Amino acid sequence: MTGLDFLEFRFLDILDILLVAVLLYYIYKLVKGSAAINIFIGIVIIYLIWKLTQLLQMEMLSSVLGEFIGVGMFALIVVFQQEIRKFLLMVGSTSFSGKNNWFQLSFSNRENKTQNYVDIIVEACKKLGSTKTGALIVIKRNTKLDFVKNTGDDMDIKVNRPIIESIFYKNSTLHDGAIIIEDGRITATRVILPVSNDRDIPLRFGLRHRAAVGISEKTDAVVLVVSEETGQVSYLKNGEFNIFDDLEKLIDQIKEDLS
Repeated sequence: MTGLDFLEFRFLDILDILLVAVLLYYIYKLVKGSAAINIFIGIVIIYLIWKLTQLLQMEMLSSVLGEFIGVGMFALIVVFQQEIRKFLLMVGSTSFSGKNNWFQLSFSNRENKTQNYVDIIVEACKKLGSTKTGALIVIKRNTKLDFVKNTGDDMDIKVNRPIIESIFYKNSTLHDGAIIIEDGRITATRVILPVSNDRDIPLRFGLRHRAAVGISEKTDAVVLVVSEETGQVSYLKNGEFNIFDDLEKLIDQIKEDLS
């Protein structure tokens, strides 16, 4: 083997390790905070033990662990249904315009448009929260939302604060369900969202929050929820809750996620 071949082999070897590390990191992020994290750690430990037994040529134990891992892959598909869906959604939603995607290109006109309507949405949520008026707002990113828009009423209204506040006014005929916002326009109201069955959601959160978790699990949309009980504004992405006391930080986070 020449020196060049040796260097090439070592580079590919290091690249292989780095790619596996990145993959494991993203899987860990998906399962972090859920009951699945313990299962994930257990799988990693068993896999490392299996590789060690192979290295030490412990054939019997290596064979047993190998069979266990082979059969266990089918069980993992059932156990990690939600996590696998999130991972495939993350991969399938890559585009050339998102900050969280692998290829990043920015367009100034889109960023300016996003900045304008995000401020309006959060200000409306702040006002709704002050009167403890419940609200559920879904903001589209890359995944199409036609499958839920079809459950509500079609709209085509430019986002503005009075419109959002009037939609969720308690005596309004449109206040039930969610509204869908796409590219700065309200495209649907009274939308029925899929409700999450995740048992880890705190009991203090009702159907409005469970619906927000459900749509953020099944799509890459981001969701704002205003609690009818406390007036608190919650932000959901990838099925995870984020609560911001500082609404300026919330605005910055949404703009970052939509850019």
